[in-house]
Amino acid sequence: MVQLNDRLLHLLDRHAARRGISRSALIRTALEDYLRRDQEAMVGEQIVEGYKRLPPARPDEWGDLERLTDNASVDLLHRLDVEENAAGHEQW
Repeated sequence: MVQLNDRLLHLLDRHAARRGISRSALIRTALEDYLRRDQEAMVGEQIVEGYKRLPPARPDEWGDLERLTDNASVDLLHRLDVEENAAGHEQW
């Protein structure tokens, strides 16, 4: 059981009537919305904490992925240039 003061009961009843639902349904909906937003905020905080612990561009046990990605991109572009030249295409 939840105890509410007269002011909250009045506002709750007025809002429920405007929406055409019961007081209980409005309380359930409001509580579900609050708990969902709270859960989303907690997940967001955990994601931020993870990025603080392990910043994205920091090398880890997989190595320096940013450098590897950059090297792979440069290598791909070089191989494409060689292939285009071999096919007789002009460089732009």
